[in-house]
Amino acid sequence: MKVKEIMNTAVTTCDLNASLADAARTMWKHDCGILPVLKDGRELVGLITDRDICMGSAMKRRDPTAISVEEVITGNVFSVMTEDDVKQALEVMQQRQVRRLPVVDAEGNLSGVLSMNDVVLNAGESDSEEAATIGYDDVVRTYKAICRHPLPMAATATAG
Repeated sequence: MKVKEIMNTAVTTCDLNASLADAARTMWKHDCGILPVLKDGRELVGLITDRDICMGSAMKRRDPTAISVEEVITGNVFSVMTEDDVKQALEVMQQRQVRRLPVVDAEGNLSGVLSMNDVVLNAGESDSEEAATIGYDDVVRTYKAICRHPLPMAATATAG
């Protein structure tokens, strides 16, 4: 199954220069928890989540209307392509521990967003390994990887 078959194409975005308050209003209006961030209305430069807005507001100790999205986003964008297999997308989600991925076309333009919600709603029981469907085991394996807490830095240093 291809990513383009189950992704959400009705994606709302925000501008890099938008305030956190503007991004929060957009999320509220469109009932979403993530916005792809575009520079100059075209180039995908990041993502902002509702959690980013909360943490950015708290950590910067400024009014959210005075904090730009650019100040909060990391700029690390992990994406998949419309023609990728959904199982490839699940591998990216597992490796990067993310629940949502922007989907880009061959030219790098934003085409949609693939979320774990999309995956879960399209999952089913598969009779064989070669089935084109997303199996429940794929969903659980991905959620387990996403939910796994990374080791604290001190534990990582002593474990190696």
